[in-house]
Amino acid sequence: MKTTLVIMAAGIGSRFGGGIKQLEPVGRHGEIIMDYSIHDAIEAGFDKIIFIIRKDIEEAFQEIIGDRIEKIASKLGVEIAYAFQDPDRLPEGVVRPAERTKPWGTGHAVLACKGILNEPFAVINADDYYGKEAFVKIYEFLQGYTPEKGFEFSMAGFIMKNTLSDNGGVTRGIARVDENNYLIGVDETSNIIKTPDGAAVDCNGTLVPVDAESYVSMNMWGLTPEYLDLLEEGFTDFFKNIGDNGLKAEYLLPIHIDELLQDGKVSVKVLDTKDKWFGVTYKEDKDIVVQSFGKLLDDGVYNEDLFSDLAK
Repeated sequence: MKTTLVIMAAGIGSRFGGGIKQLEPVGRHGEIIMDYSIHDAIEAGFDKIIFIIRKDIEEAFQEIIGDRIEKIASKLGVEIAYAFQDPDRLPEGVVRPAERTKPWGTGHAVLACKGILNEPFAVINADDYYGKEAFVKIYEFLQGYTPEKGFEFSMAGFIMKNTLSDNGGVTRGIARVDENNYLIGVDETSNIIKTPDGAAVDCNGTLVPVDAESYVSMNMWGLTPEYLDLLEEGFTDFFKNIGDNGLKAEYLLPIHIDELLQDGKVSVKVLDTKDKWFGVTYKEDKDIVVQSFGKLLDDGVYNEDLFSDLAK
């Protein structure tokens, strides 16, 4: 069964301090984080990749990754497609506020794939490194897809302490799960910081401890083609409830999935992964990420020629 990896690469990356953070080199030979995700997904069995980008970064994206990955993918029998997140792609009757220039969030990003995505898929952030284990587990879960299971989803469950930044607070979706590791709910929590004892939420200067061993969502989901219709319906509802917040409101994937979960419309299996997440949330994170990828090469997790072990 064809299985697709959807990479959300349209984010502006405001906290990175300018530039397109998804395209920053972090590997010893100029690789970017996406290269490792693509490698791990193909190694796990994914055979189609959709990049979600914006029209205004298309040229830079093609120059740094698109053209190169298309050549690699062609040799490996992997299909490449593009979807464009357009701020003006809105439900009928909705008009974008003139001052609103940025897209409408991760839910809106995935919705851009409607029409080119007809198979079970994983969705990830472009600027996050997830590790090999999560791709294998989500791929195996998606291989069990049938139309009768169209509303059975999965989520890679990362341990919170493995996802924190040394350089400031981060936002994480803290997952609540039942005894069978099915998701009960996701609590979007801002300003989680690493502490000597684990983790805490910084509430206006007061640190409130949180469980550093709890699962968090890093926006790595295993979803089905049936989800796109639900996503489109939810986008219409989003605008019905947006009120006067049209300049800042975002239609976010984890929030929408949580709403479906609370309404009993879907199930979400949390797939345990012990891999350490890397990401460039702050500009200061880059040096740590570069060192981390260097160690992965030294340890033999990846080849110096990254994709050479995938050659047919």
